Amino acid sequence: MSDCKFYSWIIMPKSKIPQKVVEELNRQFNQELAAAHSYLALSVWCDVRNLKGFGKFFVKQAGEERMHAERILKHLTDRGVTAEVTALPAPKQEFKTLLEIAQQAQAQEHANTLGINAVYEAAVAAKDFPAQVLMHWFINEQVEEEDWSTEMVERVQAATCAGSQGDLDRHIERYLEQEVREVPDEK
Repeated sequence: MSDCKFYSWIIMPKSKIPQKVVEELNRQFNQELAAAHSYLALSVWCDVRNLKGFGKFFVKQAGEERMHAERILKHLTDRGVTAEVTALPAPKQEFKTLLEIAQQAQAQEHANTLGINAVYEAAVAAKDFPAQVLMHWFINEQVEEEDWSTEMVERVQAATCAGSQGDLDRHIERYLEQEVREVPDEK
């Protein structure tokens, strides 16, 4: 007989996620990935126009959206469900002005809020308490996301000439370096 030892592992049953909640979590998972893809497109538009501060900001946002998708993925996986990764739609890439870019980001964050609320509503209706707790984090996160996107639109609207847009771009770059508004991650 070999020296290998066999261990019997106790497999804990995974909790069952109601189908409607699974569908909503999968939809939101893919929506977060699409948002990351879209933020990269916004970053490219800004970089090509030498708005490097905005470009860096949108790269950072793309990373945050990927982390949001990973959070949903972990929740699904931890509960014994395989996430469905769907094809990502091509993001909008044609914009005329920085204001259109800011408005696109704002619309995207609003769509994310609606999607997160739909997941939460499904979790409440199904009495899926773990999904509700997960969505509490996302709901709080979206308050911050909608705040910065609204602020960005307002600041770009107030920057009426190219010089003031350049100043705003440098301000965003400094903001990213300092991370003044960054909230510590709750782990």
